[in-house]
Amino acid sequence: MTNRTHSPHSNPIAMQRYTSLPDDMYVTLAPTRSESPTMLTVNTGLIEEYGLSVEWFESADALGLLSGNHDYDGASPIAMAYSGHQFGHFSPLLGDGRAHMLGQLETADGKLVDVQLKGSGRTPYSRGGDGRATLGAVIREYLISEAMAGLGIPTTRTLALVTTGESIMRDYQMVPGAIQVRTAESHLRVGSFQYAYSKLGKDGVKALADFAIEQHFPEIKDRDDKYPAFLEAVSLRQADLISQWMLVGFIHGVMNTDNAAIVGESIDFGPCAFMDDFKANKVFSSIDRDSRYAWKQQASIGYWNLQRLAETLLPLFDDDTDNAVNIAETQIGAFIPRFQLAFQEGLKRKLGIASDSDAADAFVDDVLPVLEDEHIDFTLFFDALTSVAEGGSEDTLLRYFDNAEKGKDWLGKWRQFSDRDQATLTAMRSANPALIARNHQVEKAIDDATERNDFTLFYRLSNALKTPYVVNDKNVDLQEAPLPEQCVLRTFCGT
Repeated sequence: MTNRTHSPHSNPIAMQRYTSLPDDMYVTLAPTRSESPTMLTVNTGLIEEYGLSVEWFESADALGLLSGNHDYDGASPIAMAYSGHQFGHFSPLLGDGRAHMLGQLETADGKLVDVQLKGSGRTPYSRGGDGRATLGAVIREYLISEAMAGLGIPTTRTLALVTTGESIMRDYQMVPGAIQVRTAESHLRVGSFQYAYSKLGKDGVKALADFAIEQHFPEIKDRDDKYPAFLEAVSLRQADLISQWMLVGFIHGVMNTDNAAIVGESIDFGPCAFMDDFKANKVFSSIDRDSRYAWKQQASIGYWNLQRLAETLLPLFDDDTDNAVNIAETQIGAFIPRFQLAFQEGLKRKLGIASDSDAADAFVDDVLPVLEDEHIDFTLFFDALTSVAEGGSEDTLLRYFDNAEKGKDWLGKWRQFSDRDQATLTAMRSANPALIARNHQVEKAIDDATERNDFTLFYRLSNALKTPYVVNDKNVDLQEAPLPEQCVLRTFCGT
């Protein structure tokens, strides 16, 4: 059955492709039942993007399926196994400790999309955890994933949020529990290959690679060198993704190999954050004590993660280890120039500069140090610069400089290199959002919801972040940088 003939009254999650993987890659089990679930929100925009009817998702049947209160006979919910390097230290068995893959739905254009419940109860991979998610954690995931999607950055999405009607213990406090209904092109991670390599050896890695190529990289499946080509394809997607993160001031916060999706989607928004004032070594995560995943480190860590993926694929490249290593180094070598080009060209778009001269490149290279020296808000700076480029007052930008003369001097240099043609201005605006998911607003939305049962700000942010390049009278306050007392200095995982 395809969704092109799908009834609006029936469950569209009709298949489970991961059960074709080796048995050790997953366990089949049903989610834990919820005490008294309610549907907090349904992402109607996303459902319509998929070409599906919203009607079923608002039904009692949907609430039962998405809360664990369903007869799963005949269905195959699974929890996936994977390993991972967490802050550089290898954990051989991680896996979905609080998530259940329900299966896949088919979009109107024939694409298969994973549907996973996150916060749906214990699994064999829970390692002592309760398998649940807090309402605050799923709100954060929803808002950040919607912000990413609005910015045009590849990301997992959220179909719906369900409150469970239960309280769970976090940091010696009882807090509301909830479930995120997450969608993704794929939930396979670098850590999935590490698990296959350590647990199943060459045959397991081959089975997983064949599955990934067939499902997600079909353009290379008939090539004689499909396994090296797979590594290169993953490397290029990671380069593009990380450059997009950094160009909007995003810091993932936990770039462990189990959080690196092989399809190049942003996944697992725990202690992530968008920067306010620009600082190259900025860290938010409370558990990143050594700044391993700082803003400026993200490309290096992306490359490091790809090296870990390459290690698992070596047996598929060549029986001679030296030859296999040479092949791997060549394939992941594509990451560095791809990232450098994507980031440099992205900065030029943000600045409205089309010139390829050495002088223009030197000016572009110097812009971020200027922002850091002046303690300027990353998003507000580029939004204001776009307004100036479109004919607005220079004062829009100059107010962000502590030294107005320094600001005028910088603007004078910028005008030497900037372009005024419409194509450049359009590209500039599309590179410079006016709105991001600001930390202090996300935290307030969480506090309002969890402490006061007030979801007003959550719904406002959900709406506004879908169109981050547009500011109107209704959401202009969401553009504002935090006051000093509102700044969020640390973000937390929520596990």
